[in-house]
Amino acid sequence: MTKIKGKNDGPGGRNEHYDIGNRKDVPRRSVVAEIKRGEHEGAHVVKINGREYARDNPDNSKKDNVNRGK
Repeated sequence: MTKIKGKNDGPGGRNEHYDIGNRKDVPRRSVVAEIKRGEHEGAHVVKINGREYARDNPDNSKKDNVNRGK
């Protein structure tokens, strides 16, 4: 499974782009659409203040979170 990593490149550190494996700077809307189509097992979409973001499904590991504690 390819890991999704948030770039924290938007206002207030929001993720506007993500790195997914060797794909760099993938726009948030594209990643959200891919997750909704089931292309990223282990990830889901959350809605915060009207915007949708990618999130990893909960587990006990920090190393595979979308936001890795920058």
